[in-house]
Order: sequence, then structure tokens, then C-alpha cells
Amino acid sequence: MNSHSDSTVTTRHWHRLDDGRIQCDVCPRLCKLHEGQRGFCFVRSCQNEQIVLTTYGRSSGFCVDPVEKKPLNHFLPGTPILSFGTAGCNLGCKFCQNWDISKSREINTLADQADPVTIAQAAQQLNCRSVAFTYNDPVIFLEYAIDVAAACHEVGVRTVAVTAGEICGSGPREEFFAAMNGANIDLKAFTERFYRDVCSSHLQPVLETLQYLRYETDVWFELTTLLIPGENDSDAELDEMTGWVVSELGPDIPMHFTAFHPDFRMQNKPHTPPATLTRAREIAIRNGVRYAYTGNVHDADGGSTCCHACDERLIERDWYVLSSWRLTEDGRCQSCGELCAGLFDGGPGNWGARRWPVRLSEFRP
Repeated sequence: MNSHSDSTVTTRHWHRLDDGRIQCDVCPRLCKLHEGQRGFCFVRSCQNEQIVLTTYGRSSGFCVDPVEKKPLNHFLPGTPILSFGTAGCNLGCKFCQNWDISKSREINTLADQADPVTIAQAAQQLNCRSVAFTYNDPVIFLEYAIDVAAACHEVGVRTVAVTAGEICGSGPREEFFAAMNGANIDLKAFTERFYRDVCSSHLQPVLETLQYLRYETDVWFELTTLLIPGENDSDAELDEMTGWVVSELGPDIPMHFTAFHPDFRMQNKPHTPPATLTRAREIAIRNGVRYAYTGNVHDADGGSTCCHACDERLIERDWYVLSSWRLTEDGRCQSCGELCAGLFDGGPGNWGARRWPVRLSEFRP
């Protein structure tokens, strides 16, 4: 990593423009900044005629979660994952459900400090088999995430990015995902209208990230779509989205359809009815998605993993709790021997639904 003082570090992905401004090249927003200005994400700024990251080593908090909460159902199921985020975001989602973190402009949000080695040691001591960059989008703290991933990999801990996938190719995308073992990509909708008007972003860069992950990496990834009544939950849009996933990414990419609750700047929308999630799951399965799930609701059928060949229930779940397991150690159906796509390293974990906040100061060397 480049030299840094406190939480501000130099970065790589930027260039000077003819008019004297500096353009940040990490995400498709391509913020063009004068000296002293911050980008849309708030955490990348122009200082000394270069783009710096201002939140290196500082977090909004650390917590041990079930890996299913990311959500990841095919990545070391049942195991605990050490999760953390920073502040800021490169999207402007009106429905953001972590808005107190992602929209924070207060440095006090970054209450916990941890260097990469400390995070890796904490994960080991807490018996977490992976670390998640989550709560806000890790694309905006790319340099910190990559350094943490390197430290984790040195001690055999895997890393997961929970991201909207809005990241530039030709450098940042390749560098970022080369450091990841798993990812959950938030496919927010399947219309440019939704991305533009509700998220202040664009759909195409996300689709390019998904195709890149599928065909040019070994990263295990799953998709999540938060269904908002009247915004992105029509049969036509769900049919188009799930059809695209199967045709462009293949049938083995798990899809999670999760329930919206009114939040941030979208208080006027109702909660998502469970029936909407079930309908989305049925459309996905009809279009050939082998692993379609409902989320944020108690739904044993919609939360469980079934064999796509013989329909045997392989992993039974209710919310984040696993109740039965019918997979071999290498991830095959015990009934018919068909492979279940994912990362199944031995048997299931038994972490359950616990959420355990931790302070990293207890783990510093």
C-alpha cells in the first residue's frame, strides 16, 4: 500500500484533465474535482493534485454475522463472517436501508479503527472463515479493502464484497475482484429508469460487472434484488431480469428476492408483501434459475436449497438458521449425486442467526 498518515492515503485510479481538474476513475460516476473537493461518495477527495482515500483503516463498526445475511446461501453455509463498512457511497438510492452509514458526512460515524493485519487476526480469533466488506459499498474504499483481503488471505481467511457493482473496468474492477473470494451483487432493478431516478446511477455498468465476474474470474457470486412495490416488482420486469440472468450468466447463479421496508427518502411506499417475493421466485424458477430465494421473511420453502436434478431439499433454512443438511463434503446431493453450485468446504457451520458486535481494539497486536 502507498504511504499513509492517519486515515488518508494516496490512490492509483485517477488522471488529470486539461482544465486542471482531477478525475477519479474508480466508479462510472467519474467525479471531476478541483483541489479540496470531495467526490459524490464523500470519502475520495482531491488533495495535492491527486485523489486520496480519507477513510483508510476507519470503520463504522464490526460485527460477526451469519454468512446468509449478506445474503450468501452457497458460500460456506452456516458459518460466521466478520463484517464491516466505512462511510459514504457512490450511489444515491432513495430507499437506502443503511443510510445512516452510506450517507454519513460525520467523521464520528467511523468509530472503530483497524489496520488490515488486525482485522485478519480478529477474524481468526473469532473463528470467522471469511470477512465481508458491507454496510456501505466497498468499491469506494477499494485500497483499504484490497489490503485487508491480502492480510486475510495470508492467514487462510476468505473475503466477500457486498456491492452494487458500479465500478469501472480497465483497472479498478479487475484489481478489486482479484482480491475477493465471494460477492453479493445488488441488482437493484432491470430498468435504466429505476437506476437513474431512484439510485442516481446506471444499469449497464452493473451488467458489465456481472458478465466480468461470470466469465473472467473464479469469484463465487450471488444476486440480490430488493423488491419495492410499484417500482421494480412487475411480472414483466422480473421475467426480463431472470431471463437475462439465465441466458447471460447461466442457471447456477443464485438470486435473492428480498422485502423492502419504508426508509430514508422512500417512506411513502408500503412494505413488500410476502406474496410478491414468492411470485418473483416462481418467475425465476420458471425461467431456469436453479437457486431462487426469498429474503427478509420467514419462508422455509423460499429459503431452502433444493437439488435442481431430483428436487431433494439439500439445505433447509428458516431465515438464517439451518435445520438440515443433505450435501456431501464436496457439495453433491446425497440422493442423486448431482453437484450443487457453490463453495461447500466440508459440512455446515452452526452459527445460526446470532449477531455479535465486536470492538477491534481488543485484537490489536
